[in-house]
Formats: sequence, structure tokens, C-alpha cells
Amino acid sequence: MNKRILGLFLVILCCTSGIASAEWTTPLQVAVFNPIQLFPAKGSVFGLRLNLMYSDNIYSTGLSLSTGWTRTEEDMKGIQLGLVNWADGSTYGIQGGFLNYAGRRFVGLGLGMVNVIMTETTGIQLGLTNWNHELLHGIQLSAVNHVGGDFVGLQMGLINMVKSNFSGFQSGIINHVRAGTTGFQVGFFNFSRRMTGLQFGLINATDSLGGFQIGLVNINGESESMPYMPFINWAF
Repeated sequence: MNKRILGLFLVILCCTSGIASAEWTTPLQVAVFNPIQLFPAKGSVFGLRLNLMYSDNIYSTGLSLSTGWTRTEEDMKGIQLGLVNWADGSTYGIQGGFLNYAGRRFVGLGLGMVNVIMTETTGIQLGLTNWNHELLHGIQLSAVNHVGGDFVGLQMGLINMVKSNFSGFQSGIINHVRAGTTGFQVGFFNFSRRMTGLQFGLINATDSLGGFQIGLVNINGESESMPYMPFINWAF
């Protein structure tokens, strides 16, 4: 009898271990601090995810509520609200917290003190610091905005930086576009390597102007006769 009970126990243990190690999907995840969570990290949540300190799962679809750090190893689809919202993959939906991070593409709305996107963004970023490493289509509103690739849309903040081309409206104390701008720059100091449109500020500077500059100091680097002009400058 004892041998039968022991054998049955071993069978149950092996089956349970196999289920725990396989990828699974659950409609509910409750976590205190991984691995102290209702279901182990090697699985996905399709539904509600509740986290006190730290939670880790592969995919997350639905609503995540946390007072700590919620990590998704692949894609997150839905709404994440917490202190730290972290997706190593792509994010589709809304992230709201102190730190929002997407390791790949972000599509949706990011609300946080710090929003970090490692590849491209389509949507809106609102926060104290918005940091996008590649292409952005949409809106950035923050004290510090940074885009590592092209930007198409609206960028407003104290310091705005675009490392490639910018198309749209840029407003801040310092506006800096490393490549070309098509549109408007409004601020205390405006710079774009190539400017097609309007620069309006105290100091406006470009290496190549195709439009207007209105400000106290206007600099057009390609003009050999009058590279510096006060108040208003234009070239076509």
C-alpha cells in the first residue's frame, strides 16, 4: 500500500512539474514578488494581472494593475497601470506609471514620468522625459523630448531633440534637429541643419534655409553675403 501511495505521489509530482514548466495561459495572475505569484513566470496572462511588488510573465493581454514593477518578456496588449511598466517586446495599448518601457515597437498612449521606447513609436507620449530611440509618428509632450530617428508630428517641451529629420511643429525653449526640418520651430533657440518652413525665436540657426526666420538673431550658414540677419531673414 505504501509503495502504491508513493508511486501515485511521484506520478502526480511529475505531471505537476511538467505543467509548471510548460507555457500556459491564465485569465488571472496575482503576484507579490516573483516567484511568489499565483502562476509561474513561464506563461502568459489573458485577462487580469494584479501585482504588489514584482511580477514576470511572457505575454500579457488585458488589464495589469500594480503598485510595483510589472514585467512582460514579450508583447503587451492592453492597459498597464503601475509604478514600473516594462515590456521587453512590443506594446499595444496604454502604459501609465512612473517608468514605462517598451523594448520594441510602441503603439498607443504612454503616460509617465519617464517613457522609453527602444524602437519606433506610433501614438502619444506624455511625461517628464520622453525618450524614443527610433522613428516616431505622433505627439511628444514633456520637459525633455528625444527622438533618435525621424519624427512626424507635434513635439512640445522645454528641450526638444530630433537626431534625424523632423516634419511638423516643434515648440520649446531649445529645439534641435540634427538633419532637416519641414514645418515650424518656435522657441528661445531653434536649430536645424536644413530648414524648410518657419523658425520663430530669439535665436534661429540653420545651415540651409528655405523659408523664413523671425528673431533677434537669424543665422543662415549657406548665405555668403549675409549669414547673420536681425529680426527677419528669408531664402528660397
